[in-house]
Amino acid sequence: MPLSTLADAPVFARDGFTFRPLAVPSRGSSELAVWALEIAPGSASEVHSMDREEVFVVVSGKVSATIADQEISAASGDAVIVPAHHTLRIRNARATEPATLTAVTSVGMRATVGDATFPPPWAQ
Repeated sequence: MPLSTLADAPVFARDGFTFRPLAVPSRGSSELAVWALEIAPGSASEVHSMDREEVFVVVSGKVSATIADQEISAASGDAVIVPAHHTLRIRNARATEPATLTAVTSVGMRATVGDATFPPPWAQ
């Protein structure tokens, strides 16, 4: 399966975040997991961590993030690199326009939010 289109991607929505898997096992990828991510204006994720490194490339808009205890700000063209097992809270830094990102990690990653650990459905 050499082509996976955004138009045909399933949609997963959670608290102002919309995930569209592009290259994941269910769509033909065996090593990498890649998805398009849109963050609604003013939305922020829960504090969570992943058991694999995760990279977010900002396609449009501006995001802020807290990685472990470090605050960062990223704009279009920037990459946010989150080491495995570091806590992350990412948010749209703008109140009036969505932020779009491309997320990349390894197949098989698991997320931890509070006491729950699970494979995110958009990464499967």
